[in-house]
Amino acid sequence: MIPKSDRTASILAWFDSEAEKSSHRQGTAWLRVLPFIALHIACLAVFWVGYSNTALIALVVTYAVRMFAITGFYHRYFSHKTFKTHPWVETVFAFIGASSSQRGALWWAAHHRKHHRHSDTEEDLHSPRHGFWQSHMAWFLRHEAFATDYSVIQDFAKRPALRWLNRFDIVAPFTLAVLLFGLGTLLERFAPGLGTTGPQLLVWGFVLSTVLLFHVTVSINSIAHVWGRRRYDTGDDSRNNALLALLTFGEGWHNNHHHYPNSARQGFFWWEIDLTYLALRTMQALGLAWDLKPVPAHVKRLPT
Repeated sequence: MIPKSDRTASILAWFDSEAEKSSHRQGTAWLRVLPFIALHIACLAVFWVGYSNTALIALVVTYAVRMFAITGFYHRYFSHKTFKTHPWVETVFAFIGASSSQRGALWWAAHHRKHHRHSDTEEDLHSPRHGFWQSHMAWFLRHEAFATDYSVIQDFAKRPALRWLNRFDIVAPFTLAVLLFGLGTLLERFAPGLGTTGPQLLVWGFVLSTVLLFHVTVSINSIAHVWGRRRYDTGDDSRNNALLALLTFGEGWHNNHHHYPNSARQGFFWWEIDLTYLALRTMQALGLAWDLKPVPAHVKRLPT
C-alpha cells in the first residue's frame, strides 16, 4: 500500500516534477506514470476522430519538428555541447523538446551523460543487457529515474528558463495539445473543405505523434544497442542502424556516436544520412548556430 503522502507527491509531480523527492523509492511509479499510460490508450481515439490529409500533415510536422528538437538540442546540444547558439534559441528548442513529453532538457541530458559514462554496465539504467523492455521504457517509469541530477548538468542548470521548463515540463505538451485542438476547431469552422476538427488534430498531431516520437526515440537505447553494424570497438554494445538513422534524423549512427560523441555530426560518411546535421548546418547559415564541432579525420578513419 502506497502511503498517502507518497500518493499525493506522485500526483503533484504530474504538474511539478520537483514535488516528489523519490530517490529513496524504487520500482515502477504507477501513479506518476498514469498520464503516460493514458496517452497510449488515447491512440484508440483515432477510430473516433477519423482521417484527413490535414491530420496526416499535422502528425508529420509535429513529429519532425519535435524530433529535431530532441536530436539537435536535447542530445547534441544539451547533452554533448557540440555547437553553440543564442540563449533564446536554446530556450525555444527546450520548450519544443519538452512538448514531446520526454521530460525537460536538463533531466534528459543528465541521464544521457550518465549513459555515456556507464554505457552497457550495471550503472546504465537503459542498457539492453538488463532486458529489452527495461532498456526501451521500463527504466523511464521507475522512481529512481525520476529526479534530475543537477550535479551532472551544472553548465545548463544555471539558466533560469531551462530550470523552469525542466520543473514544470507538463506546460509544453499541454500548450501544444491546446494549440492543436484550437487550430482544428478554427479550421473546421473557417475551412471545412479540409475535413478536420479540433479532436482530430489533437489525436493525430499530439497523441499519435507523441507516442510514435517516444518509441522511435527510445529505440536508440534498446534496438541500437542490439541490432546493427559495429564499425568501431567502443567498449559497449552500440551499433549503426540505417533504418533508425532515417527515423531519428541521424541518431541511428549510434556506434559512430559512441566512438566520438563530441561531434555535431553522427553520420560520419557522405552515404550516412544525418538530417539533424543538415538542419544544424542550415541554422548555421542563418546565424542561429555556430561552431559546429566536426569529426576529425583520424577519428572517422576505418579500423584496419
